[in-house]
Amino acid sequence: MFDFRLKVFYTVAKRESFTKAAKELLISQPAVSKHIREIESHYQTKLFVRDGITIRLTESGQLLYTYAEDIFSTYRNLEFDMHALNAKMDGNLRIGASTTVSQYVLPPLLAEFRGKVHDIHLDVLSENSAVIEQLLLSKNIDVGIVEGCSKNPQIKYIDFIDDEIVLVCRLENPKFKTGVIEPQELKEYAFLLREAGSGTLDVIESNLNQVGISLNQLRNEMNFSSTESIKMYLKHSDSFAFLSIHAILKELKYNELVVVDINGLDIRRKFSIVQRQGQESALVELFIRFIKSYNLKL
Repeated sequence: MFDFRLKVFYTVAKRESFTKAAKELLISQPAVSKHIREIESHYQTKLFVRDGITIRLTESGQLLYTYAEDIFSTYRNLEFDMHALNAKMDGNLRIGASTTVSQYVLPPLLAEFRGKVHDIHLDVLSENSAVIEQLLLSKNIDVGIVEGCSKNPQIKYIDFIDDEIVLVCRLENPKFKTGVIEPQELKEYAFLLREAGSGTLDVIESNLNQVGISLNQLRNEMNFSSTESIKMYLKHSDSFAFLSIHAILKELKYNELVVVDINGLDIRRKFSIVQRQGQESALVELFIRFIKSYNLKL
C-alpha cells in the first residue's frame, strides 16, 4: 500500500535514520530500505543521499517530504474531526502539566485545540511531575502531561514528544569551555537545580549515575521551582544548569546561553501523557488523540 510506503519515507526523513525509522515503525531495516527503493523506482529518482553514516534528502526527496507533510496533516485533521463528531463537545477539561511542558510546549498546542473545539472550557494547572500524578489519582485533573521516569501502576502512560536535557551556562561564563568536557569536571561547577519532585531532576540524577556521578557530588548553589528563574539567574552568574532543550531555544538563538557538551552523557527522555487506568471520558480521549497527532509536527 503506497500510504504505508509514504509513512516509511516520512519517518526516515524525520528521524534522518533508516535504523530509527525501522524501530519506530516496528519493521526490519531491510524492509525500510525496500519501501524506499520502491518509491524511488516509482518516481524514477533518488530520495536520499548517504554521507558516511548520515543521510540527507535530495531535491526530489525534499519535494516528496513537503507533500507528505500536507497529506499526513490532512489525515490527522480527518481523524480528529471524525472522532470529534462522536464525542461530548461541551463541559470542562482539567489539564495538568509539568512546568517545562506547561511553559514551553502546551500553549501553541492548546490554542490549536481550542480553535477546533469551541464549546469546552480548559483549566490548565502547572506543577512538578510528582504533584501532577497525585492530582490525577485524586481526580482533581482529568489528564496530565509529565516528565521523568516514574511508573505508577494506577496510571496509564502514553509517549508524547522527545526531549533532550542539556548542560547550559552564559556565554561569558569564565568556566565555559568549547569542545567536550568529561563527566568528572562537573564537580568543579556551581549548579542551579530544580526542586525535589521535579521530573527533570529525576532524569538528570538517573543519567548522572550511569557515568559515575551522584547528584550530591554536584556543588548545589541554589534550588528553583521555575525554569524561567534558573535561566534569568544563569544570565547574571557563573553557574551551570541542566535544562530542557525546549526551554532554551530563544536563548540559544540570541547567544544568551550556550550548551556544554559532556563526553558520554546524552540525557534524553520522553514527555508522557498520563490518564487514570480504565478512564473512558470521551473528551479526554479526544484531547489525547489530538496531542498525539500534534507530536508529528514538533
